[in-house]
Amino acid sequence: MTEKAIVNSILRYLNSLPQCRAEKTWGGGYGNAGKADITGCLKGRRFELEVKKPGGKLTKLQEVTLRKWFEAGAITGVVHSVDEVKEVLNVEDT
Repeated sequence: MTEKAIVNSILRYLNSLPQCRAEKTWGGGYGNAGKADITGCLKGRRFELEVKKPGGKLTKLQEVTLRKWFEAGAITGVVHSVDEVKEVLNVEDT
């Protein structure tokens, strides 16, 4: 599965949850390098998720960015699937 396909499945899942809003962050130029792939809010709590294919690794800039969001109180994580998103965000199956 491509990273894009993983991101899309995660976004579909997150935006189906009550009290959740998530969107894709476009990295790269214009000051966005290092930003997590998905940003959002679940029940009033901000989250930043970096999506990787299995075996993918964070860049140093991604590590630093996620750490800064975590230190500011956001939920952060590196995820490879919807199941991992559920774990990171502590979402129970309904």
